[in-house]
Amino acid sequence: MANVIKLRKGLNIHLKGTAAETKRVVGPCAEYVVRPDSFEGVVPKIVVHEGDRVEVGDALFVDKNYPEVKFASPISGTVKAVERGERRKILGIKLQADEVQKYHDYGQRNVASLSADEVKNALLEAGLFGFVYQLPYAVSTNPQTTPKAIFVSALRDMPLSGNFEFELQGNEQDFQTGLTALSKLGKTYLGIGKEQKANALLNAKDVEVTIFDGPCPAGNVGVQVNHIAPVNKGEVVWTVDPTFVIFFGRLFNTGKVNLRRIIALGGGAMQSPMYVEALFGTPFSVVLKDALTRQEDVRLINGNPLTGTKSCLDDSVGVKTSEITAIREGAEANEMFGWIMPRTNQFSTSRSYFSWLMGKKEYDLDARVKGGERHIIMSGEYDSVLPMDIYGEFLIKAIITGDIDKMEQLGIYEVSPEDFALAEFVDSSKLELQRIVRQGLNMLRKENA
Repeated sequence: MANVIKLRKGLNIHLKGTAAETKRVVGPCAEYVVRPDSFEGVVPKIVVHEGDRVEVGDALFVDKNYPEVKFASPISGTVKAVERGERRKILGIKLQADEVQKYHDYGQRNVASLSADEVKNALLEAGLFGFVYQLPYAVSTNPQTTPKAIFVSALRDMPLSGNFEFELQGNEQDFQTGLTALSKLGKTYLGIGKEQKANALLNAKDVEVTIFDGPCPAGNVGVQVNHIAPVNKGEVVWTVDPTFVIFFGRLFNTGKVNLRRIIALGGGAMQSPMYVEALFGTPFSVVLKDALTRQEDVRLINGNPLTGTKSCLDDSVGVKTSEITAIREGAEANEMFGWIMPRTNQFSTSRSYFSWLMGKKEYDLDARVKGGERHIIMSGEYDSVLPMDIYGEFLIKAIITGDIDKMEQLGIYEVSPEDFALAEFVDSSKLELQRIVRQGLNMLRKENA
């Protein structure tokens, strides 16, 4: 019987454009772009040059600080170009795809018979170990860390998030193999939602299954860590996206690297919200061909509306791209009398609009902030949507002032930027809380290096 943890704090935001459970497969394309920025905390060092040939699974770059951590190519082909920005920062690696894909064969392995070191070495060799993240700092981990626990959250409950149960269909065996592999490296916890009924989740082997019953952000892995195995100073917890667990399982079951994933296309500006199956590095211009209702006044987001990043058609599928959403910018909006109007079609957490009388309904929100940044207001807003045993407002103030001792005392080692996504949404001060938390984590990581 799985453990059940009930959460009361949080907020479910119902937006128009949830992906229908139909899937379109994106076929091969001529060029792919791999962007190292997809891996938070990694300092990339290129190990290929323009004109080099690579197979699927060959290393494109390594972590400069930990050269044994490689990052695999999603395709076989030729390195067309290495895009660089200011101070020669690596922005992307362009790959020209072969007509017939060739895979580096790492050999099939029976995970049940492998030791922890053998599992770790297999992931390192295939360029997949960098997909494992860690708390504290919410960055890609390194093989020198020893986790006190490993967490996988199969619950995605952010607005317009993809349904992992749909992605899991047909990948159950690889998912279980991936979980078994992780269990060799440390005690592994699988977090699921109360509405999830997939047998591969409820009856997963070699892991401890915990059901989280509550509103968003119950699916955040940081929230789950906080309720099961809080991170203290000096401790490390590994976190793995459920899609990456499938990647790991494919490696052991087939001996090959396969970075194809299911992506939800959602939002009010999406022609037909649905799922697509695409390869890591596929250009958005290919994935979103004929998918948008319009080209102008559209905010394209790599991710969901709360935690994703502003994007464009020149971007490509990143390693964390579980959703691509499109909403209206709202730049052309002209509301008579502004906030004085009842606004039955606008969402409000404070019941400022009459829409709270409409019950559960979907809203077609745009990208406007609707207000300017101002001094932080100690109103308890953060705490109402942050189901963690920390004082969110005090932690944000400590980060802004650069008070490291206070940050540590207030639990910064337990949080990641996405944990403050809802707090940022309801914040009357209009502060960029996720950016502030990332700055605080980077500061501590530098100080503790």
